[in-house]
Amino acid sequence: MQFLSAPDGTPLWVSDVEPGSTPDITAARIHALPALYKAAADGLPTLADKGYIGAGIGIHVPVRRPKGQSEQALHADTRTTNTLIRDLRALGERAAAELKERWRTLRRVTLSPSRIGDIARAALVLNKIWK
Repeated sequence: MQFLSAPDGTPLWVSDVEPGSTPDITAARIHALPALYKAAADGLPTLADKGYIGAGIGIHVPVRRPKGQSEQALHADTRTTNTLIRDLRALGERAAAELKERWRTLRRVTLSPSRIGDIARAALVLNKIWK
């Protein structure tokens, strides 16, 4: 499931569910990236985790460290950028965790995967009312 939140951590949108073996970037290309590219063209940046490397223009992700080396192998500017992206994303990650914690039904769903997106969207609406 793909999840978008506002910079203040307010959950905005959840996608339908893809099978568990679907990489984040593939699911994002199906559900989220087309709309985000337009936002990026309008100057609204999007922050994502390392699972979205290669997502395209306007999608800011941390730079991976070289394989087999420590984070210190990255240039100081790159480490600073990674820290800023990670810190700015924290509220969005908190929003996703809060949604899953508040609505127990999202923790372990045994229904058809095609229904999980509807349940998540209902929880998103209820979460807005709750706050």
